[in-house]
Amino acid sequence: MLDNESFMKFADAIRKKLNFDMSGYKIERMKRRVDFLIRKYGFDNYNEYLKLLDKDPSKQKEFFDRITINVTEFFRNPDKWEKFKRYIEIEMKTTPRGTIWSAGCASGEEPYSIAIMLEEMHASPINYKVLASDLDPNILEVAKKGIYDKKSLVNIKESVRDKYFKKLEDGRFQVIDKIKKRVTFKRQNLLADPFEKNLMAILCRNVVIYFEMDAKEKLYRKFAEALKPGGILFVGGTERIFNSRKIGLEPIEPFFYKKMVNVK
Repeated sequence: MLDNESFMKFADAIRKKLNFDMSGYKIERMKRRVDFLIRKYGFDNYNEYLKLLDKDPSKQKEFFDRITINVTEFFRNPDKWEKFKRYIEIEMKTTPRGTIWSAGCASGEEPYSIAIMLEEMHASPINYKVLASDLDPNILEVAKKGIYDKKSLVNIKESVRDKYFKKLEDGRFQVIDKIKKRVTFKRQNLLADPFEKNLMAILCRNVVIYFEMDAKEKLYRKFAEALKPGGILFVGGTERIFNSRKIGLEPIEPFFYKKMVNVK
């Protein structure tokens, strides 16, 4: 049976087996993706699919790839990145060192975009660091390799691409080691795990839209608490924090929020 009650039991089993809690996500969306995989293998219940996940690690990888959102590109919405760069330049005048966090980094295009931005700004890699996290351990391994199709680099000028990427024999491009070393990757559950504190900026774009309202509110509050006063939160184009001032975030323009300086 693929009813809602059976799915919730499946979700609880997944939490215990794979340390992945689906409760904060929009359940109908999660169920639709899982049901697709179940039908793909000709099953008519969640227990049979659980047995498959138990005995075949490759199917666990497929599960994470299907259930999590890993579509991104370098410098997505370039005009917003230019504004983000200006905010960071302003912050650097009063912040001699800091960390910028890519939350829900997927295959790595976003944190490497930050690293390239910092390199272009001649920011010290010792003083200004990039943290990148994602729930999916498989996609983090992809990110660490830093190999991308040409279409992922559509927003990068050829002169910049040639400085920070090595073209491979198969036509793909690999991020050079100098940029890779700026980024620290780690696995993290945004809803359950603690965050680093006193962050200079956080980017979480097109991730929160998949969460239930309660989970969204919890996450935005955690982001606000993790930022230093004056720190920047850079969100996706369809995302808006309706109670932003209540949690200490001032909307400064679409896509951007700033932690109010009188909030600790």
